[in-house]
Amino acid sequence: MGKQKTHKASSKVFKVKKNGTLTYKKGNGNHKTSKDSAKAVRQRRNKGILGKGEANRLKSVIR
Repeated sequence: MGKQKTHKASSKVFKVKKNGTLTYKKGNGNHKTSKDSAKAVRQRRNKGILGKGEANRLKSVIR
């Protein structure tokens, strides 16, 4: 029986941590950030954590 292929685009975007949560880099933080508040720019530097339901759905596609 065949195996499910890894979705390459998703596997490049999401990283699986040891505890099983999925993290990703937040967008809109590379250039032209002068229009944004300092708080918004600072918060985009941190990794985003995917919700539990979305993470469960995507884990089978990534692994």
